Amino acid sequence: MARLYLQGRMKMRRHNLFLFGALALCVLSLLQYCKGFHHMPMLRELYASSVNLEALSFLWRRNGDPPYNFHPERRPLPGPSDTGLWEPGEDREDQGNAEDTLGKEQPNPWNVNRITITLPDPKGPWGELHKRSFHLHDDPTPFFVRTKSGAYCFREGTEMTFLKDDSGQRVQAAGEGQRKILHAHQVEPKSAPGKTARGKGLVKCMCRPGWHGPHCGIPTMVQHSNLPTKERLTPRMVPRRVINAININHEFDLLHARFHELADAVDLFLVCESNFTAYGDSKPLHFLRLLLNGTYDYVHHKILYVFLDHFPKGGQQNGWIADDYLRTFLSRDGMSRVQGARPDDVFLINDADEIPAREGILFLKLYDGWTEPVSMHMRKSLYGFFWRQPGTLDIVSACTVAMLFAVYNGDGISLRRREYFSMPGFRNYQRKSGHILVQWSIGSPVHYAGWHCSWCFRPEGISQKLISAQNGDFPRWGDYVEKRDLNYIKGLIRTGGWFDDSVGEYPPTDPKEPMYAPKYLLKNFQLYCYILENQYA
Repeated sequence: MARLYLQGRMKMRRHNLFLFGALALCVLSLLQYCKGFHHMPMLRELYASSVNLEALSFLWRRNGDPPYNFHPERRPLPGPSDTGLWEPGEDREDQGNAEDTLGKEQPNPWNVNRITITLPDPKGPWGELHKRSFHLHDDPTPFFVRTKSGAYCFREGTEMTFLKDDSGQRVQAAGEGQRKILHAHQVEPKSAPGKTARGKGLVKCMCRPGWHGPHCGIPTMVQHSNLPTKERLTPRMVPRRVINAININHEFDLLHARFHELADAVDLFLVCESNFTAYGDSKPLHFLRLLLNGTYDYVHHKILYVFLDHFPKGGQQNGWIADDYLRTFLSRDGMSRVQGARPDDVFLINDADEIPAREGILFLKLYDGWTEPVSMHMRKSLYGFFWRQPGTLDIVSACTVAMLFAVYNGDGISLRRREYFSMPGFRNYQRKSGHILVQWSIGSPVHYAGWHCSWCFRPEGISQKLISAQNGDFPRWGDYVEKRDLNYIKGLIRTGGWFDDSVGEYPPTDPKEPMYAPKYLLKNFQLYCYILENQYA
């Protein structure tokens, strides 16, 4: 009996030792996963799972630190002074017209947003167009409405029969009438509305097709995205300001499409033009001429002109230097002349042939809870929207102003690369912001969040692009005289072929299909028919 008893005790000890070892291994593995969140490519899947990361955050949170969360703070951050300096802890009572009207209503007990971001000082005197500054103001547009039943609804995404205000009157949903902001100049921001009702007891709105969420403000391109924090999205009481930076050469029709598409979502367009081509040859300032002759009067109050008057050293020998420098100069010179920017405002940078869809940008403007940086799945087209290429262009395009300067050092080309997690300022920015950051994409391969229309010009414009192309993306087809021949180019447009005489396979398209092209182009079909239907087929 004694022998059997001893054998049983030994088996039990071995069993306990095995369980203890397995438990220790699990804990160590969990800690390793948590500490490796910055670099793990499967982070997006982990976020989307049902694991409650906030409940696990005690494993690496220091005493006194705020709980780690996914969403930005649910109030506007303190605005910078006129010199562009933002100090979250400074006393701002001496500024009688402070823009952060919600700061007094909803203080931040955890001091989550405690990063010091120094924006470059504005350069040059007032008067010269390329040296003027631009002061951002809050957008006074009433995007949301409070109904008599207590719901807080996005006007455009809510059924009009449901949308009634506190007095019981039916409210007109925002739509094309809202686009009248194109003709309206900026006005001083109004006082912030009252706090929104949040929580499980919130009365839901009745959503129109294409809109989702309890407030009917989540567009389909976000609803079907890989955003890991969809359950934490909440509408803002004061919208973010959106700054869209673009380099322009001769894509003027696509620029019209952008301005009309994004007019009520973007607060400032930084448009950069150079008197040098990407190859290094001198060229006229065509956009400046159009800006001064009134072509863009409908949106001129939202344009800040950026002039690049020099060609980067080494740009002719290595065309990628010139290509990168365009975006670097655009973002740094442009943002140095922006006054009143807040750290949680949105910085968006695109090439001229990349047009984001309005709904996705409006979401970034009106909602808290998304993480950064942000890329977009864009419908790819060649020569015109009639030649739709396979797949999407998914390129990193947006982040907050805080991340732009704290991580990317104010350089727009760094944002477009996907190496944010390895940049020197990323760990410090993530730690001080109190948010776990992960890249996500608006849209999906089947739900477009914009349009990339490559080489979408008339034949003369394609020839001009060939001549202007940078000296780095070889073969440089502009060096071949026969490739610049207009009849040869018309043949490429007809067949969808490329300059190496190959012909791709394209799925059939129809101008009536969703997300075929920006709405402004489709509404002016005859004017822009050369990129909406194949003129040479």
